[in-house]
Amino acid sequence: MIYLLLGLIIFFGVHAVRMLAPGYRLGQIEALGEGPWKGMYSAASIAGLALIIWGWMHFREYAPDIYFPPDWSRHIAAMLVLFASILIFAAYLPTGRIKAAVGHPFLLAVILWSIAHLVANGDLASVLVFGSFLIYAVWNRIAVAGRPEPAPVFVSVRGDILAIVMGLLAYVIFALWIHSWLFGVAPMG
Repeated sequence: MIYLLLGLIIFFGVHAVRMLAPGYRLGQIEALGEGPWKGMYSAASIAGLALIIWGWMHFREYAPDIYFPPDWSRHIAAMLVLFASILIFAAYLPTGRIKAAVGHPFLLAVILWSIAHLVANGDLASVLVFGSFLIYAVWNRIAVAGRPEPAPVFVSVRGDILAIVMGLLAYVIFALWIHSWLFGVAPMG
């Protein structure tokens, strides 16, 4: 459990800098340069994420159950993750109606992904991981709502079509093969 907690602290500590200490972040970018700052930020994020995954995989088999999700909750989780997959692609493709309507599709994707996993998993390890991501994504969504950023402007339907097709494809590949290989859990049964 210690590796899981350490990973959560590192990962979310790094990600919370912009919200908690924006002056520190800007000072580091000025002192180090944007490239080195992003490199250190990325290295710490990857290390934290690796510890989260490794800690979750090892703690999960011993973690006590906090609640017992019904079997049908897996279907709700699958649907939410499908929408999250599409939103992830909508965040980084040319702005379509999805991105323009949602504003911050990646954060909404993390919120849906977290809720999906909380609906389907009731062990302490999963609650710690997915609950942390949910709290962070909601907090970040509230924080970005207060920043002066221009609203995304609709560009074309092409971004939406690509997001849906790529999101569906990634969802199928991940659900059928990669998820069980990485995490030992087959979401499609």
